This record gives sequence, C-alpha cells and structure tokens, in this order.
Amino acid sequence: MKIQQLKDFLNAKAASYNHPDFIANDPICIPHRFSELQDIEIAGLFAAILAWGNRTSIINKCTELMRHMDNAPYDYIRNHDPRDRMKLMTFCHRTFNGVDLLYFVEFLQHYYTNITSLEFAFSGHLNPEDENVEKALTGFHKMFFSLEHPARTEKHISSPAKHSACKRLNMYLRWMVRKDENGVDFGLWQHISPSQLICPMDVHVSRVATRLGLISDAKSDWKTAVSLTHELKKLDPEDPAKYDFALFGLGVIEKYV
Repeated sequence: MKIQQLKDFLNAKAASYNHPDFIANDPICIPHRFSELQDIEIAGLFAAILAWGNRTSIINKCTELMRHMDNAPYDYIRNHDPRDRMKLMTFCHRTFNGVDLLYFVEFLQHYYTNITSLEFAFSGHLNPEDENVEKALTGFHKMFFSLEHPARTEKHISSPAKHSACKRLNMYLRWMVRKDENGVDFGLWQHISPSQLICPMDVHVSRVATRLGLISDAKSDWKTAVSLTHELKKLDPEDPAKYDFALFGLGVIEKYV
C-alpha cells in the first residue's frame, strides 16, 4: 500500500473509532464518569493499569474499584481513614491484587499531598525538545517506586528501561494529552506534546502494523513501539497516537490480521 493510500486508509479508520460512541465500551469510560481533573487522572490511571483482557471485564472491575472509593477517587485518596484501606484487600483483577492496590493508594496519597496534578509525575522528567515520552515513563517509574513498596507491585508499572512497550501507560498518556473535537481523549495535560506520544502497542496492534508494513517484526517491546510511531509520524507528525484508534479497531474489532 502506497503511503498516501495508507494515510487515507488509517485516517478513515481512526475517524470511525475516534467518536463518542467508542467511549461506552472502552475502559476510557471510567474516567469519563468524572469532571474534576484529579478524579479523571486517578480513575484514568487505574483504568489503564487494569486494562488486561476482555473490555467488559475491565470496565466491570474498574467500576467495582470506583465503588470501593465511594465514586470519588480524589477525595478518597486525600481524605480516607487508613483503616478504610482494609476493604481494598479483597480487590483483584488478574494478577493485580489488594497488596498492589494498597501501594497505589499510598503513593497517590503521598503524591497529591504535595502536587496538584499527576501530569507532573510524567512531564517533570521531559523536555520540550525530547522526541518522545521515554524519559517521562522512565522518570514516572522511578518516582512511583520511590517509597517502600512490595516487590510484586513493580510488574504493574512498566518502563522503557526494561524494554517494555509500556502499552498501558502510553494509552494513559494518550487519554490525558491528546485533544480534538471528538471528545474521546481528554487533552487535559499541557506540558507534553501530542507529537511526543508513543502509539500504545499490544499484540493486536503489532499484528495489524506488521500486516500493513509499518513494522517488520510483530514484537511488542519499546524499540518496536518507537519504530511504529516513527512510521506513523510520516502520516501525521503532530498527532501519531491518533492512529491507535485505527490499529486497535482493525485488530480487536475487525480482526484485521
């Protein structure tokens, strides 16, 4: 497929999924239930981190977690009685369990005591001239685990330093950074440029990207995610992550493999 044909094809697919109708059946519906910045940040982080497997199951589990937080995640993080944390120990989604959740809550409480937005946990490690968000993700990983923590929880926050594609965190950054008239992504963060985003890559996206000739190897690692994004920037250098809608839709919904 020639580059203009590919651009037209992926633009059309992105437009068909980057639409308000997409929200209800995607984990992004969880932060869309809130209007305050910090509620959106916290609900979005958990929705992204728990985005494993069937989307219906993910949404149900995130809904359960928000109920544990009285459907007011920021207020819960800031003001809950530590004794209330014990009810979180019953929570489990795949390999993410109550032990992991308690540390997430501890970190977020510590963080929001000092800083008003989670944006700076990422953007504080990034320079405007940086090509992509690698430093932001590496810095966030180090900051997140700067408190005493269970070793098992480290598997739930990925890092480019460990060669991970960082699919869930890149998806979270897409949600928080991208902004257009369609209203799916929030575009609330101002200190990271959409041009710096890395396209979230999982097995579905990598297979579609391989079939389309965007990458030569269907690995889901950091190097391949950067390579894919480099190719997507040839189609739209200012907003390469919008093609996540197209590649995800083709892979998961249309089974284009």
